[in-house]
Amino acid sequence: MNILITGGTGFIGSALTKSLVEQGHRVTVLSRNPDKVARICGPGVDALGSLSQLQAEDSYQVIVNLAGAPLIDARWTEQRKQLIRTSRIDLTKQLAASIDRMAVKPELLISGSAVGYYGNQGDTVLTEPSAPYEDFSARLCADWEAAAKQAEQSGVRVCLIRTGLVIANGGGFLQRMLLPFRLGLGGRLGDGRQWMSWIHRRDWINIALTMMTDPTMQGAYNATAPNPVTNAEFTRILAQCLNRPALLPVPVFLLRILLGEMSELILGSQRAMPERLLSQGFKFQYGDLAAALNEALSRKS
Repeated sequence: MNILITGGTGFIGSALTKSLVEQGHRVTVLSRNPDKVARICGPGVDALGSLSQLQAEDSYQVIVNLAGAPLIDARWTEQRKQLIRTSRIDLTKQLAASIDRMAVKPELLISGSAVGYYGNQGDTVLTEPSAPYEDFSARLCADWEAAAKQAEQSGVRVCLIRTGLVIANGGGFLQRMLLPFRLGLGGRLGDGRQWMSWIHRRDWINIALTMMTDPTMQGAYNATAPNPVTNAEFTRILAQCLNRPALLPVPVFLLRILLGEMSELILGSQRAMPERLLSQGFKFQYGDLAAALNEALSRKS
C-alpha cells in the first residue's frame, strides 16, 4: 500500500513507519523538518514539508494522522494551549480538505486522539460510548475527532484511535520517569488513586495495522491495554522492575505549583477499557504491565 503519515517522526509515528516499511509498504511522512525524516524513520521513506504539497492526483490507500505539538514539553499558557489545539485541529481540518480534493480518495483515515477525551472521571470504567467530562484535554480530543470525521463526507472510512500512555523504550512518558526511579527517588503522584490507562507501543502498531486490513473497523477505539492500573500500582511495579524503592510521593500542591493546569494530565483519572477492540477479537501482546515495562527496559534507547 501507499501510506501517508503525519507526525511520522514522533515517538509512535517513527515506529509505525519503520514497521510499515519492513512489511514492504511505501510510506510518505509529513514533517515540518523533512530533512530529518530519513534519519529518524530510516531509508526509503518519502518526505513532505507541508500539506500544500499534496496534489489532487496523489493517491494514498491509507492516511495516518498523528501530528500535534507535544502536550507536556512546556507549561500550559494560553498561547501554548492554542498551539496545542492548532497543531492538531487545524491541521486535521486541512487534511480533510486535502482528501476531498483528491481525485482518488484514500480508503482509510486513522486519526489520533487520546483517552483524555473522557476527562477526569475517577473510578468510572470508560468505554467508547462513555460521555466525556469537560476540561481542556476533553475539548481538545473531541474537536480533534470532529475534524477527522469530516473525511467521512468524502466517502472515507475513519478510525479514531484514543491512545493511552504509551510504553516503549527511547521516549514517551516512561523515559521522563526513569531517572528519578533509577535514583530511588520515585513515588506515586498525589494520593496515587488516579487510574492510568496504558498501552505498549507494539500493541498500538498492531491496532493500526488491523484497522488497515479490516474494513469493518470504523469510529472510535480505546487504544489501551485491558488492564489499567492506579498510579500507585504503576509506580510500585515500575520500581519493582528497576529493583528500586518507590518511597517518595509527590504532593498534589507541588505538582500544581510546578505544572499549573498541565497537572490535570497526571492527576486526572481515566479508567479506559478497549471494549470495541476486545469485542472484535483483537489480541494484546502486552496485557500485563510488568511484562510491558520489562520489555521496554530491556531495550537500549
